[in-house]
Amino acid sequence: MGVTGLSGRSVIVTGAASGIGRATALRFAAEAANVVVADLDAGGAKSVVDAIEAAGGTAVAVTGDLSDSAVVDRVTATAVDTFGGVDVLVNNAGVMDSMSATADVTDAEWERVLRINLTAPFLLTRSVLPHMLAAGRGAIVTTASEASLRGSAAGTAYTVSKHGLLGLTRSLAVMYRDKGIRANAIAPGGTITNITNGIGVDGEAHGPAVIGRHMTNMGRVSDPEEQAAAIVYLASDAASSVNGVVLPVDNGWAAV
Repeated sequence: MGVTGLSGRSVIVTGAASGIGRATALRFAAEAANVVVADLDAGGAKSVVDAIEAAGGTAVAVTGDLSDSAVVDRVTATAVDTFGGVDVLVNNAGVMDSMSATADVTDAEWERVLRINLTAPFLLTRSVLPHMLAAGRGAIVTTASEASLRGSAAGTAYTVSKHGLLGLTRSLAVMYRDKGIRANAIAPGGTITNITNGIGVDGEAHGPAVIGRHMTNMGRVSDPEEQAAAIVYLASDAASSVNGVVLPVDNGWAAV
């Protein structure tokens, strides 16, 4: 635990009720971090808090839609009021699209996917930055996707939203690198979670509804814990000089 430097740190994990987010929240707690478990699913968020507390860790749940500025403010305020600040933000929550090509994307699908996958991380990042700047340090890790790296891993709306997250990550890395703040992203390949086409709240790139078509290139499907390990590394002091990186966690799919 010593090398991570996460003991006592205040960490926000979105989409933390299940899948990659749940595994990430549990892993941060195992490193003695204090975790804000943010999710739309109140029951799932509570179960993660219960699991962390049962293991001797510290966590609190915040429920709501992170594309709502009032919910974003509540998440940030909870971290500051309960744990004294925000040291780490993990932008993980997201939804899948219907694999629609551009001509078939409805206004409703486009607006929903972009709002949840891209606007919500922007709002939360903007909300926590003043606290990180005041502390002179911070780490932001975003769950992007294999779809961030290519145009063939999802539908138009999802692909655009995940490409946008890379732009946000790289802009943060450059603009705040002299302020003690690092921003990185992971690009998961196929990962077993509960995300499906247009349903579910998790930061994973490809759920069971999508996995089959990519298995030749993917090789195998990862566990949420493998994605969580990469997220925690990027947030930790072990990655103190890693900034602006997009790390594929995809069993070599990005190399194909």
